Amino acid sequence: MATTPKKSAAKTAATSDEASFLKELADILDQAGLAELEYETEAVAIRLSRVTSATPVAAAAPVAAAPIAAAAPAAIAEPVAELPANPADHPGAVKSPMVGTVYTAPEPDAPAFITEGATVTAGQTLFIVEAMKVMNPITAPKAGTVVKIFVQNAQPIEFGETLVIVE
Repeated sequence: MATTPKKSAAKTAATSDEASFLKELADILDQAGLAELEYETEAVAIRLSRVTSATPVAAAAPVAAAPIAAAAPAAIAEPVAELPANPADHPGAVKSPMVGTVYTAPEPDAPAFITEGATVTAGQTLFIVEAMKVMNPITAPKAGTVVKIFVQNAQPIEFGETLVIVE
């Protein structure tokens, strides 16, 4: 009769807990739309990344809590055109010109520069991207309406990543 030693059973339970924890981190990565997620304690350091290139990220976001997405308005006055499967293919896509951390407001307690459905003018500041301790404004290339915002405040971004669509 074969028996499993207690040490192996405990090891299996720990492995199951670790797998469950990794699954939760991966779910946070998916739900928040993040490119990377880092978690570190004295005992363990975990880094999950969707980035397939070897380019290092200039700044990492703190993992205090998963950002909560704003609720979409129940009714929109005018119909919105279907967005392509890849937002970068959209003609109104505004892409990041650099790797860094995107900020949606000029200060932590200030309102965001833009919201979905807002009208923007050419040259209006949409975001600020911090790269190497320098704050770089990202401006609207044309006047239009903000259709979709793909980033959240203090999110790390990659070069060429779609930030917003302006139609």
